Amino acid sequence: MANQEDIFKKVVSHAKEYGFIFPSSEIYDGLGAVYDYGQLGTELKNNIKQYWWKAMVQYHENIVGIDSAIFMHPKIWKASGHVDAFNDPLIDNKDSKKRYRADVLIEDHIAKIEEKIKKECEKAHKRFGDAFNLDQFVSTNPRVLEHQKQIDEIHGKYAELMNANDLAGLKQLILDLGIVCPISGTRNWTDVRQFNLMFATKMGSVEGENDTLYLRPETAQGIFVNFLNVQKSGRMKIPFGIAQIGKAFRNEIVARQFIFRMREFEQMEMQFFVRPGTELEWFKHWKKERLNWHLALGIPAEKYRFHDHEKLAHYANAATDIEFEFPFGFKELEGIHSRTDFDLSRHSEFSGKKLQYFDSELNENYTPYVIETSIGVDRTFLAIFSHALKEETLEDGSTRTLLSLPPVLAPYKAAILPLVKKDGLPEKAREIMDALKYDFMLQYDEKDAIGRRYRRQDAIGTPFCITVDNDTLEGKGVTVRERDTMKQERIDIENLRAYLHEHIKPIQVR
Repeated sequence: MANQEDIFKKVVSHAKEYGFIFPSSEIYDGLGAVYDYGQLGTELKNNIKQYWWKAMVQYHENIVGIDSAIFMHPKIWKASGHVDAFNDPLIDNKDSKKRYRADVLIEDHIAKIEEKIKKECEKAHKRFGDAFNLDQFVSTNPRVLEHQKQIDEIHGKYAELMNANDLAGLKQLILDLGIVCPISGTRNWTDVRQFNLMFATKMGSVEGENDTLYLRPETAQGIFVNFLNVQKSGRMKIPFGIAQIGKAFRNEIVARQFIFRMREFEQMEMQFFVRPGTELEWFKHWKKERLNWHLALGIPAEKYRFHDHEKLAHYANAATDIEFEFPFGFKELEGIHSRTDFDLSRHSEFSGKKLQYFDSELNENYTPYVIETSIGVDRTFLAIFSHALKEETLEDGSTRTLLSLPPVLAPYKAAILPLVKKDGLPEKAREIMDALKYDFMLQYDEKDAIGRRYRRQDAIGTPFCITVDNDTLEGKGVTVRERDTMKQERIDIENLRAYLHEHIKPIQVR
């Protein structure tokens, strides 16, 4: 695990050193679990959002996008259940005075057992080499089977307690599993208590009883309350979807793991409205679609897995998470939920307005069912960034730090580099940059030796370096260096635009 911790520390350090992510308010000693995106982080984040938006909205005729307000009528959160039930089960260690989410402590304990299974498989793989059959090993090895039995038993008990909201039972499970505080190493736990996660604020200049607003803890409700507005103004026919990218806020007591769990974060959500009775077919459809979106990034399939929910929200009839193997283990990246008609029905009840759809094929009104896909922008950033960050040893024994981002997501698509700062090379390089900057995000760099500049661009993920030399002035083109292979080829200046367009294609989701 120490190795994984070292990798994670390098991710955090690299993100700050190269202008991707900074601790917020750092000159005032920071603000817990709040981060600012730097100049390169903003570009990468925007590119991720654009990739999602194109895949969900641009490539689907029956999905449209909106941008709803962060402030909404407080009754919305009463109707959605957030006022009464948006809670985390928290537990304190009396010795360290540290507070933890009870469910996370149990999930971390399960992750440690999963790590034991992984190590057994790695040992066996080394022993048997190419003859190793993973499926056969995990289904027959006694130690793996025993570990898996432990996991299944804990999952079953944990789901039962969470469904029953049995806080005393959760504490007892923590004690029975021998879970200790990571700081004090003791099991001296308080009782488990519920804590509401919404940030409250006031509207208006005079405080009264009815002026409490909440910063939205999710973007979905802004979609539901605009269901009729979008459906009627867009003449949308079922099935159709409404997508949104926006900020959400949760007063996480146990915010941790860099940008994985923050108090201010960004979501990419799509609510897909369907006929009642067809929702489970659409649930399967969107499970497949969303996993394909992730796999299209070129990250290996084994880094992802589905985790079907054992504890279903009271309004759901199916739910799964797409989990990603972060440096700190498999964790939720995206949720896909079949929410039935709960949301529209509740808002109809609390608002007094009918949120129904007239189906001309069936000649009847009904409240649509909803399939939700919800993914965190920040978690997606962390998944892509942590996977892309590598240290390579080259043939000459030297090392380089490489951020192997998909080219279309990279902050800069190319760097324009004059070989030296004289002989008219900077002027020619600027001329090339001016010709290409309307098509591509570029960086100009003339400081240091060319090798050091290459290394700098490798570290920030720039897929191509375009070097201008004396031959360029004689009409012999430029040298284009590819980031991952470091191969170089000579390209005529008039072909540069077409070359970059060809090699920086939009990601196609199959």
